[in-house]
Amino acid sequence: MTHGPAVLEILGADTQHLPLVFDSPHSGTDYPADFRPIADPALLRMAEDTHVHTLFSGAVDAGAVMLHALFPRAYVDTNRAMDDLDPAQIDGTLPMELRPSVKSRDGIGLCWTRVPPDGAPMYDRPLTAEQVMHRITTYHQPYQNALRDLLDNAHARWGQVWHINCHSMPHRASAMSPEPPGTTRADFVLGDRDGTTCAPEFTETVRTFIAARGFSVRVNDPYKGVELVRANGNPAAGRHSLQVEINRRLYMDEATRDPNDGFAAVQSLMSDLAVHLAGFVTDPSRKQTA
Repeated sequence: MTHGPAVLEILGADTQHLPLVFDSPHSGTDYPADFRPIADPALLRMAEDTHVHTLFSGAVDAGAVMLHALFPRAYVDTNRAMDDLDPAQIDGTLPMELRPSVKSRDGIGLCWTRVPPDGAPMYDRPLTAEQVMHRITTYHQPYQNALRDLLDNAHARWGQVWHINCHSMPHRASAMSPEPPGTTRADFVLGDRDGTTCAPEFTETVRTFIAARGFSVRVNDPYKGVELVRANGNPAAGRHSLQVEINRRLYMDEATRDPNDGFAAVQSLMSDLAVHLAGFVTDPSRKQTA
């Protein structure tokens, strides 16, 4: 089902039979009419985690529920806190205190003002406070609230919930990346914010499953997980959130955004992972956290 003006889609809500929630916050490709960036559209699309919700769609067949954003990350980033904005980049005053992070100062906070890979300007004008609030109230908060509702519902039903936050990453680091430009990345990066957003066994079962298929996997290097796992992960309360990044070279042409010859294999791997996690979350021998 869809909510509002091309905001989000929830799949599997009527068939969910596991405490498993998947979400893809950055794979949206419906660009709102009021966006109006000056950036080259081909460069602008580098911000997308294109096709990621499709790669993980097998999770629904395994008994999980899946949420994904329909709007693009460059318009407003649901994996940022609502106050992650640089006031110097906004025309006007927002009705809240801002806490800009390094990301927002670099132009890739809540509302992006810079374009990958080299940080060219997104706009020929600053965003107004009214424009920012529209993006927050119409897109950002509905997505974050929908995810929280799915997690709360699963937790209430089963006493625990296991959350996979789905992403993709460029094959090599750019000038806007945390590593030196040109750094080649692993096939997969898992982020649990140094063990604070999920039980270690959740991270480890995902790591070992993927590694056993012959892929390279790193944990918290270079991505530790951002707002959605931070806000929703609380393993002591039985809430486990893990960020999963897939190297884009494995499944698509990074220039054209078209699926490549590896797409079906990665999609199959993610479907198999969902089945594996279905067994993990229902294993009666595993000690319950909550």
